[in-house]
Amino acid sequence: MIALIVGILLIAFCVFACLPAGTGLAWGADVVNFLKGCAPVFAAFVGLVAVFIGFADIKDKKEAKKEEAAAKALENEQKK
Repeated sequence: MIALIVGILLIAFCVFACLPAGTGLAWGADVVNFLKGCAPVFAAFVGLVAVFIGFADIKDKKEAKKEEAAAKALENEQKK
């Protein structure tokens, strides 16, 4: 419940801060500049995370193939 109240208050502050001068803090242009500046950094971070996830996925697939081959070999051994 407290988290919900805090979240609503923070969203309300964000809206108030971005409103034009006279009705709010007029931080809209600063917010846009911040978003423009952090977009390339955010894109690089997301790209890096995607690369790590891709490597982990490839590793997991190789491991699954090894386990499947070992299970088939054990099954064939038990049939004999």
